[in-house]
Amino acid sequence: MWSHLNKLLFWAMLSSVTCKNTVLDCKAMKTNEFPPPCLDSETNVVMKGQSVSVFCSHKNKSLQITYSLFRSKTHLGTQDGKGEPVIFNLSITGAHESGPYKCKAQVCNHSKYSPNFNFIIVDPVTAPVLNITVIQTETDQHITLLCLSVNGSLPINYTFFEKHVAISPVISKYNREPAEFNLTRKNPGEEEEYRCGAKNRLPNYTAYSQPVTMPSTGGDSCPFCLKLLLLGLLLPLLVIMVVIILILAFWILPKYKAKKESVPEVGSRLCVSTAQDGAGHSQELQYATAVFREVAPRQQEACDYYKPGYVYAELNF
Repeated sequence: MWSHLNKLLFWAMLSSVTCKNTVLDCKAMKTNEFPPPCLDSETNVVMKGQSVSVFCSHKNKSLQITYSLFRSKTHLGTQDGKGEPVIFNLSITGAHESGPYKCKAQVCNHSKYSPNFNFIIVDPVTAPVLNITVIQTETDQHITLLCLSVNGSLPINYTFFEKHVAISPVISKYNREPAEFNLTRKNPGEEEEYRCGAKNRLPNYTAYSQPVTMPSTGGDSCPFCLKLLLLGLLLPLLVIMVVIILILAFWILPKYKAKKESVPEVGSRLCVSTAQDGAGHSQELQYATAVFREVAPRQQEACDYYKPGYVYAELNF
């Protein structure tokens, strides 16, 4: 029985001390200013559908404080805390849930509100596309890298990589246009792999392009390879030209000459032999081609007898 009484006495004394401390804290609150709480989050940039946490805290670490969270005028929840921030978990599903948020701290009859806190909703970038243009010389390769993400909130920051090592500074684009990076390299004996990354204000989210592999140029033999490639492109054209010339020389031109020689000239006479007559003499018929030409009339005829529309002609036998 005595042990039970001792426990009751202990808890009574503890409750009395706690009540006295609370009363003292409340009295101190009357004389000292009670500062407003702080409302914060690990990030204020989110995408739609993202789950986030907000933290409500107070400078006074000795008071038992009741914290309440509001979005505009909507009450979202209440928690008690002392010394450590209280955590409210949220899900941002649309622009109407971006804010403003406020935290209310209350002790006794005193309460203060935190400043407004708003989230910024950002569309994530999609995987960018990497395009490469190469200008080859005898000793160097001049390479132009172009990277573009067609979706995602602006601005977008681009970085170019060779394998997994960054080879460019961060290139920021405030318009929907590709980022460009130029480099020159000596003709290597091995393949090189390039890719690019795109990132906007959304934290911990970067989209990467598919890697693009540059084939080996074969070192010093590259100029000779280029000459062989050029010769391989020109050789079919030369063969086609030779075939066309041979066709013209041995087929089309001989036919044209034979056809031209088989046509009689204008005014020439053709002789055709016929069968012999009863006296045993052969008869020969001569054909003449009539050539018509317009002849100007004489001066006197032009004055006295000329009539328009007359055409003069002569027959040649």
